[in-house]
Amino acid sequence: MTATEAPPQTTPLKAKQRLGDIVFSRTSLASGAAILVILALVAVFLIAQSLPALVVDPEKFIGSPPSLWDYVWPLVFGTLWSSALALAMALPLAVGIALFISHYAPRRLSQFLGYIIDLLAAVPSVVYGLWGIGVLAPAVLPAYAWLTENLGWIPLFSGPVSGTGRTILTASIVLGVMILPVMTAICREIFLQTPVLHEEAALALGATRWEMITMSVLPFGRPGIISGAMLGLGRALGETMAVAMVLSPTAIVSFALLQSTNPSTIAANIALSFPESYGVNVNLLIFTGLVLFVITLIVNSIARYIVNRRKDFSGAN
Repeated sequence: MTATEAPPQTTPLKAKQRLGDIVFSRTSLASGAAILVILALVAVFLIAQSLPALVVDPEKFIGSPPSLWDYVWPLVFGTLWSSALALAMALPLAVGIALFISHYAPRRLSQFLGYIIDLLAAVPSVVYGLWGIGVLAPAVLPAYAWLTENLGWIPLFSGPVSGTGRTILTASIVLGVMILPVMTAICREIFLQTPVLHEEAALALGATRWEMITMSVLPFGRPGIISGAMLGLGRALGETMAVAMVLSPTAIVSFALLQSTNPSTIAANIALSFPESYGVNVNLLIFTGLVLFVITLIVNSIARYIVNRRKDFSGAN
C-alpha cells in the first residue's frame, strides 16, 4: 500500500449475543417493569377503595369519631412512635454486633454468629408475639415498676404502670428484636466489603483497631447502615401480628411508655378490626392502609436520597 492510498475501511465487529444473555436481559427488564406495575396497581386499589371513606359522614365509622383524621391520627402516631422506639433500641446493637462479627470475633465464631443472625431473621412474627406475651411482658414488670418509682417525674415513665406489662415499650422491644437480625446482616456484609487497603493504611499510621474502624469502616459502611436501618424501620412500620398480640391498644395519643392505655398501630388495628367491619368501615380501614403505604414510601424515598448523597465515597454504593 502506497502513501497516497487510503487505508481500507473496516466495519466494527459486533459481539454476537448468546441466547442466554438475551433471555436474561429481557427477563430482568420484564421483572423490573412488573414491580412498577404491581406497585401502581396496589396504589390504585387503595385509592379507589378509600374514596368512600373520604365522603361519608364520620358518624358511620367505628366509634363515631368527630372526623376521619381524628380516627387516623392516633394510629399514625402509634405506628411512628413504636417504630421509632424499636429503631432507636435496635440500630446501635445491630452496628455493634456486625462490627464484632466482621472485625473482632475469630473466624469460626463469626461464621457461627452469622448463621444464627440469618436464622433469627427467618423466625415468623407470631413467634416473637408469643415470646413477648409469655416471657417478655412478665419479666419487665419489676423494671417498669422501678422506672415509675424513680423516674416517674419524666413524662415517658409516668404511672400508673401496667399490671400486665403489655405496653407500647414492650411492643417496641419486640419490634426491635424482630428487626435486629435484618439490620445486623446488612451491616455485617457492608463492613466486610471495606477496602483492605483503607484498613491497612489506618493501622500502618499507628491507629488502634477501634480508631481504624471509626476512620475507615464506619464511613465506608454509612450508606449500608442507613439502608439497613430503613429496611428495619419499614418492617417495624408494617408489622402486624406481634404488635396485635402484645399491645392492648386504645385510640389515644400518648408518649407514656409504661401505662396500660397505649396507642395502636395501623397494621395491628387493621388486623384486629377487619373481621368485624362491614360497609364503609372496611373502606376506612383500607384508607388507613393507604396512609401506611404513603408513610413507607416516604421513609424509603428519604433513605434512598441519603444513600445517593454518599454513593461517590470509595465506591460504597
